[in-house]
Amino acid sequence: MSATLGAPTDKIPPVTFVSASTHTVGGVTSIPHTQLEFDDLGRALSSLTFCVIDLETTGGSAARGAKITEIGAVKVCGGEVIGEFQTLVNPEESIPAFITVLTGITDQMVIAAPVIAEALPSFLEFARGSVLVAHNAPFDVGFLKHNARALDHEWPAFEVLDTVVLARRVMLRDEVPNCKLATLAMKFGATTTPNHRALEDARATVDVLHGLFERLGPLGVTTLEEVASYTSRVAPAQRKKRHLAQHLPATPGVYLFRGPRDEVLYVGTSTNIRSRAMSYFTKSETRSRMSEMVQLATRIDGLACATPLEAQVRELRLIAAHTPPYNRRSKRPGKVAWVKLTRERWPRLSLVREVRDDDADYIGPFRSRLAAEGAMTTLHDVFKVRQCTQRLAFKPRGTACVLAQLGHCLSPCDGTVSHDDYLIEVERLRRAMTADPFEVMTSVGAKMHQLAAHERFEDAAIWRDRLSDLVAACARTQRLVSITAVPEIVAAQRTASTWEVHVIRHGRLVASGVMPSSAPSAHAWVDALLLGAETVEQGFGPVPAATAAETDLVLRWLESEGTRLIRGQWSVPLHGAARHLSGLRVDELGWAS
Repeated sequence: MSATLGAPTDKIPPVTFVSASTHTVGGVTSIPHTQLEFDDLGRALSSLTFCVIDLETTGGSAARGAKITEIGAVKVCGGEVIGEFQTLVNPEESIPAFITVLTGITDQMVIAAPVIAEALPSFLEFARGSVLVAHNAPFDVGFLKHNARALDHEWPAFEVLDTVVLARRVMLRDEVPNCKLATLAMKFGATTTPNHRALEDARATVDVLHGLFERLGPLGVTTLEEVASYTSRVAPAQRKKRHLAQHLPATPGVYLFRGPRDEVLYVGTSTNIRSRAMSYFTKSETRSRMSEMVQLATRIDGLACATPLEAQVRELRLIAAHTPPYNRRSKRPGKVAWVKLTRERWPRLSLVREVRDDDADYIGPFRSRLAAEGAMTTLHDVFKVRQCTQRLAFKPRGTACVLAQLGHCLSPCDGTVSHDDYLIEVERLRRAMTADPFEVMTSVGAKMHQLAAHERFEDAAIWRDRLSDLVAACARTQRLVSITAVPEIVAAQRTASTWEVHVIRHGRLVASGVMPSSAPSAHAWVDALLLGAETVEQGFGPVPAATAAETDLVLRWLESEGTRLIRGQWSVPLHGAARHLSGLRVDELGWAS
């Protein structure tokens, strides 16, 4: 038993899988249990037929009920287009307004379109015999496979190439800021600009694919098999350092690569830290930055943990403490942004970097200052609280600002509004931030519809993103508060022959242990674990005892299947902000995407 502490290893997946029954190397998904004939080895890229696909959908997850609204595909061989496929798909339900704003696909457009039961067989016949290509293949292929299963259609044994994975290997950081389709299309001078319509996006992906292949040619990568393995070469100097990991235990835990000055270069976690650390010295490690880190490393420290959750939390804390240069998540908690509703005579919104003990209301943390500013803009558009930053007397004698003259502020600075009426507006704002942003959803939704009606789709998309960031932050704050307000929770999950037990106080993991299923007294065992648990005093703010990232990890574990509460309980608001997330483009981490 141990008292505890980190988060999943910061890694760029070397490959992308689209099925649990497939094996992927270098971004290419192949079919297992299939012995290749000699003539099948080294299939030239120039002779293969690729079917580049893109889908438009009503949401981000087929498993959660999202439906396909459009399928687009372009079949190419030898650099030439040999066929195209495009069809709208009737989802047999109303398309969310935000999706209509994003794609331009309306309910009226799909009324006469075929349903997926009719469209999917046609697409599968079109794509048969080719290598499927998609930008973020798990999304598109996942939707297609989900619908194939639902319709009892046999899924063809497609190989899959993901241009996102390939771009991450090929493109340098100083060439492109990210590997989004629009960014890569611009970089490679694509003839079609991505616009969230399936066929146009598929055409743009074709140009990106060819651009990536041209980059691979000078590297001697000319076959599909070489695409899968061209980054797998290991330098002898890297292989010789395997001895650094041999002393590590084969248990869950955290490992730290240290440099010549004993500085922490990288922090990672695994359910078997010895095996994971050893992989950095083999061909399975394909990240160039990790090869550089291994060359600098002189020692690897291992910290055994009782459970995987303890290891994940400990990793987070060590990254925050050491800011290792080779961890992409090496960001100090202070770099996040919060939106604050101040507690003063004439309250206002403020963007801050930290939560203070000032009894103010906070929402966040936001992924960036820009996202927080967008959320503030959204709130200011709906609620007419002041935007000036100076302190105001109880009876101000200033002059009205431009915002007041335009009707965007109640103008407390010149006495236009009474203090009581101003506080009524502040309470509306506070409810939108801390309880339910329905009023904001309604107001901004109407603005987006109006912009879309005037074909100002880019402006509508900007408001959609601002609204998404705001609602995601409100929902995340409510989730955090739901657990951080609880003094103590003891919960357990069963493994094959043991119970993983964790103690959480105010959202902070304070003890972890593994209890044998044969323990004579579970209550006595838990009492012993509690004796060694870290003491946590009641703090302030949404996350008073840990970082938001740590509390998010704890919440995910508590909400995962099979978790049983031993002591304590928590709940989230039934009519809170989270109920609005399904209609917005928000990922599972709470970030607007």
